[in-house]
Amino acid sequence: MKYSQNWNIDVVFPGIDSPELKTAFKKTENKNQALTAILASLKKNSSNEKIIEAADALQTAEAKLDTIAFYLTAWSSTNYGKAEAGPKFDLLSKILINYGVQEQKWGKFLAALPEDRFNDFLSDKKAQPIAFILKETREQAGKLLDEKTEKLIKEFQVDGLHAWSAHYDTISSGLSTSYTDENGRIQKVSAGQALNLLDGISDNNARANLMQNYEKMWGKAERISSDTLNHLAGARLTEYKAHGITDFLEKPLELNRLSRASLDAMWNTVAKNEDMLVKFFARKAKLLGLASDKISWQDQTAPVRVPGYKARTLNYDQAADFIVKNFSKYSKKMGAFAQQAFENQWIESEDRSGKQPGGWDESIPTLKEDRIFLTFTGSVNDAATIAHELGHAFHSHVLYDLPQWRQNYAMNVAETASTFAETIINTANVEAAQSDAEKITLLDAKIANATAMFMNIRARYIFESNFYKERQKGVLTPQQLNKMMAEAQKEAFSGALAENGTHPHFWTSKLHFYIDDVPFYNFPYTFGYLFSLGIFDWAQKQTDFESAYISLLRDTANMNSEELAKKHLGADLTKPDFWQSGADLIKKDVDQFLSLTEKL
Repeated sequence: MKYSQNWNIDVVFPGIDSPELKTAFKKTENKNQALTAILASLKKNSSNEKIIEAADALQTAEAKLDTIAFYLTAWSSTNYGKAEAGPKFDLLSKILINYGVQEQKWGKFLAALPEDRFNDFLSDKKAQPIAFILKETREQAGKLLDEKTEKLIKEFQVDGLHAWSAHYDTISSGLSTSYTDENGRIQKVSAGQALNLLDGISDNNARANLMQNYEKMWGKAERISSDTLNHLAGARLTEYKAHGITDFLEKPLELNRLSRASLDAMWNTVAKNEDMLVKFFARKAKLLGLASDKISWQDQTAPVRVPGYKARTLNYDQAADFIVKNFSKYSKKMGAFAQQAFENQWIESEDRSGKQPGGWDESIPTLKEDRIFLTFTGSVNDAATIAHELGHAFHSHVLYDLPQWRQNYAMNVAETASTFAETIINTANVEAAQSDAEKITLLDAKIANATAMFMNIRARYIFESNFYKERQKGVLTPQQLNKMMAEAQKEAFSGALAENGTHPHFWTSKLHFYIDDVPFYNFPYTFGYLFSLGIFDWAQKQTDFESAYISLLRDTANMNSEELAKKHLGADLTKPDFWQSGADLIKKDVDQFLSLTEKL
């Protein structure tokens, strides 16, 4: 079947300057006014029905705001660098300030209710589906300042935290570089295209040349990027201080509904198991024909060279059919959902200039649909990326009948569904191999996920932790940030990187460090990866996996991470056993890779 590689977002709004979008903004402003009135009328003796009315109004407003935010993000991602969306984002930010104020009023109202009155409300049949969120909101509201101060903080965010984050897009969208390809031709590419190419260029010299020029390109932007990163973090730390938060990890852990004990148990297990990946990289360096048994940054996902085998490529239609087929083996509902996404143009995958780097999935609450953004270049890795984003979308899909707040799962468990879907496709690729040579290539692609989560992501976490420790003392220079990043990479890669094989300007080039609403956009990936491996292993033992899996997904915004693992997997996240079981699955792949490549 022939599938379009361009998405359909006109069904949301027909254009960035369309009357429909203008009307949506106007209606949202009016809804916010009505919401203000509803919340202002709440009293301690208000009926349960009146309180539920306020909760429903808040959730409806959130869904409409999220839909507008989705459209602006989607339009900007395919029109990267164009300025038309800027004023719209600014207007949305101002509306979100008022909505945030109402959210805080709601939290303070819940916090002010006497314990017995709050429990009486929780027992109401209409409140029970959102009881966990209500208790969480009540608890967090205890940290809020007075209404006037909180409103002022949110207003400062427009030209502070949010502005610095948006400024990074302005920086990156205007960058480009060039490199000499394997045929000796000079190719000019955007920052986004360069990032995609670094994952797949097979020629060592071309890849190294691109990496060298990519590093130089970001080096030219280091001063303005360091200003952006320093002030973004400074704005965040100032807000933390105002709310009495002294540990910069407190908020990221709270957002992920995760305990520090679980995070530490995970990272300790990762550190203890990195040696197997150092051995993997030493073997990969030989297969790539590198000068030593160590890799450089650009070699992490480079396709290995196996004599007599040419890396297989897929066209988009083949990738789509492969995903649908293998999703269906685990869940007919997953397979049918993927088919629907391909047929209905929910995926933007065309490889062209003018697109934002990276990939993502976003929900459209008012339509109860998702859209996926990525760039498909024809590699096996790209098929896995599509599967990853479809995993996110399927997660949203099974929650759309629940209240809006029950759809607000944390990032770490969000990465569980996506990585599980990706693991299905990576495993299917290996099992479908027609020769040892092909199996080696596909194992390499599969293990790339493990190296990313254990080493690349860990380097980001180490860097960001060290950066925030130092940023509390003052602004850091680009030179300090470069050194900090190189040291973090060396530590995380445990000696697998060559002497000059680090990417010091990774702090400049990585969008995740500049995201305003999610601090520490790193450890949730490793959590989701290892958690998904646990689910993948668990799936093999279930007689009715589909129902059990969907049941787990439907609980992801209804309890904390530890409770979720205990209820559905019988696992204790604060102990190393669960995390080690995931590492053991990785070791099986690494051992198979080393065995198959021994003769080479």
